[in-house]
Amino acid sequence: MSIVDLASLGESFTRDPYPVYARLRSQGPVHRIRMPEGGTQAWLVVGHEAGRAALTDDRLSKDWSKASPSLGLGAVSAGPHMLRADPPDHTRLRKLVAREFTARRVEELAPLIQKTTDVLLDRMLTAGEGRADLVEALSFPLPIAVICELLGVPDLDRDSFRAWSNDAISATDPLIRKAAAEAMAQYMRELVQDKSRHPGQDLLSALIQGSGEDPDGLSFEELVGMAWLLLVAGHETTVNLISNGVLALLTHPDQLAALRADFGRIDGAVEEMLRYDGPVETPTYRFTTEPVTIGDTEIPGGGELVLVALADANRDAARFPEPERFDISRDARGHVAFGHGIHYCLGAPLARLEARIAIRTLLQRCPDLHLDIHPAAISWRAGLMIRGPQSLPVRFTR
Repeated sequence: MSIVDLASLGESFTRDPYPVYARLRSQGPVHRIRMPEGGTQAWLVVGHEAGRAALTDDRLSKDWSKASPSLGLGAVSAGPHMLRADPPDHTRLRKLVAREFTARRVEELAPLIQKTTDVLLDRMLTAGEGRADLVEALSFPLPIAVICELLGVPDLDRDSFRAWSNDAISATDPLIRKAAAEAMAQYMRELVQDKSRHPGQDLLSALIQGSGEDPDGLSFEELVGMAWLLLVAGHETTVNLISNGVLALLTHPDQLAALRADFGRIDGAVEEMLRYDGPVETPTYRFTTEPVTIGDTEIPGGGELVLVALADANRDAARFPEPERFDISRDARGHVAFGHGIHYCLGAPLARLEARIAIRTLLQRCPDLHLDIHPAAISWRAGLMIRGPQSLPVRFTR
């Protein structure tokens, strides 16, 4: 099988990967690729049916110890966590935090999310000359503020943390990814140590306290890994959901008008945003523990790297008619923007709630919101994992 060199496609692929994925899907459900991240070779699964099946295949392990040494991969996260574990470890780790992300607990955060959104929009609307970078003004500071409040880390060095997170997840240079991961790991260790000395009424304190009382609790390194996961996943997904969603609306004025005419459609609009241009292009890595046949292709065992193109699964015409059309009235159920199976995103209810509140409030307070840049000039995050603009210039009447 020939290798599809995604690394050679450059900015055009980063800006719009969907035609490339669609072309690959027309040729079959699995392809050998070279990733933009360091040129690492992997197997890419495309299409909705094949993608969902791969996400639940227990022959594809999330445990990095199963990765083939020949891949030369270095983990970017600080410590072990749910997205690097298989059952029974995964089951134990997820159970310890799942109770904090129930529908009731998430809804209790709505007043905080609304207040934070209002404060951020007050600042955006009174600064500058009717122009702003929406990523800087709303998409990033809202989710990071909410997850910091939930975890009890109000003094997070947000500028450093954002730079580390961007580099660890999106940098294509392995040395930059490694340096960011190491810096973040040290920061997380100090954070857990400080929270151990000064506990509060928050999730991280509860996890630390429970770890000392429960024989199935988290070790120190697992606490570090959990803090990393909750902070990084807790903001990256929502940042790019908000940015991508607003961009989709501003580039589809008929759909923007339909939502403005009836904000009761916001739930369906957010689901379509997730399907149409979701924040996760491919999820975290999976490794073969034995040969896996997908379509007519056998992926060897022995720790081969497998990626599932969530972005393509959500644009598969076999599941979503006219998939290239952004339509907030569409029944978008069945999308895999938050994954599928046991690794389905634990924070999906929180991300949805933040997006609903942020986007509705933004549109209500900025009735003439427009892009302040040509869509083709937008600079996008590099790499295959997170999809979103680095900045999103907008204009409005003060």
